[in-house]
Amino acid sequence: MIERPKLTAEDIKIIDTTLRDGEQTAGVVFANREKVRIAKFLDEMGVHQIEAGVAVMGGDEKKAITQICRSGLKASIMGWNRPVIKDLEASIECGVDAVAISISTSDIHIKHKLRTSREWVLEHMVAAVEFAKKEGMYISVNAEDASRSDLEFLVQYAKAAREAGADRLRYCDTVGILEPFTTYNNIKYILENVDIDIEMHTHNDFGMATANALAGVMAGARWIGVTVMGLGERAGNSALEEVVMALKHLHKLDLGFKTEMFREVAEYVSRASGRELPAWKAIVGSNMFAHESGIHADGALKNPKTYEPFQPEEVGLERQIVVGKHSGTAALKAKYAEYGIRLSEHQAEELLPKIRSYTVSLKRPLFDKELVYIYEDYFGGIIRD
Repeated sequence: MIERPKLTAEDIKIIDTTLRDGEQTAGVVFANREKVRIAKFLDEMGVHQIEAGVAVMGGDEKKAITQICRSGLKASIMGWNRPVIKDLEASIECGVDAVAISISTSDIHIKHKLRTSREWVLEHMVAAVEFAKKEGMYISVNAEDASRSDLEFLVQYAKAAREAGADRLRYCDTVGILEPFTTYNNIKYILENVDIDIEMHTHNDFGMATANALAGVMAGARWIGVTVMGLGERAGNSALEEVVMALKHLHKLDLGFKTEMFREVAEYVSRASGRELPAWKAIVGSNMFAHESGIHADGALKNPKTYEPFQPEEVGLERQIVVGKHSGTAALKAKYAEYGIRLSEHQAEELLPKIRSYTVSLKRPLFDKELVYIYEDYFGGIIRD
């Protein structure tokens, strides 16, 4: 049995696949300039490795990967490949320093997708790894559908990959069927039997992509595959911003990322992909630090730590006091103070029912100008500080 020391922040690496798995979201296409810009954003934030795309597609895809490789980024640049020599040659021609070699390892995939055998899978994976190793590549061997693979075969696969020269195993929860306890046990078992780094590549079909990625790290996986906003096929992947902030604040593992860029980059990827950045999105959604409920707003005004897990500025957001149906007098006074209007407690109590009535009829919070107009209508003018 292989014993591994507890991981530190320096041990954990982030590979972002927004440009590959993120773009495989149904209907998403990035322009080449957008792919290059996203790569530069990822590099500036602190991502250790960027999976830039599938070079064997040729055309714009290959041009974009080549341009990213020539952009002078600090991050390692990886190309995704089937276990096919022409795929690897196309990636290497672009200038990547790392390759992912992907093949299915579950019996359901081997039987129904590949229509072959476990022996064929091992043979083709090993041949591809040996070729890439001779070319001086850093190699990730991807076990597609690993979460539905026989664990003993997965160990055999990982050992064969390691012996052929692979640097790490990508453990893919391809259809997102894992939960954290199973994830932990599976990763721990593999690491006890094979001396190889493991990357967590988790999908969000049951809403547990980030939780499963973290569970893998707790079991000893050193790499985490992510995308900005969790963009990806079907329900998406584990989200870059969720993983990095959870490691920092929940596990006290600060990777040194420029987290203040998270909102800006999420907005850019949202626009480039044509996919909404929901207000309720964890970490970077605009509602993360928006307080309407009277009790919550009152607490946040007195001490933000009462209802906020971290400072909004840490991820490029700002605190908002929203005046709506559930607001209380504390929020109302604080909001009017932003306009230089000092409300007494008595005035706030008078105004609050009127404001609540407006929000119910409009079915939304009130805009700043609406609040000012209500004050003017009710009190007949504005007396500012």
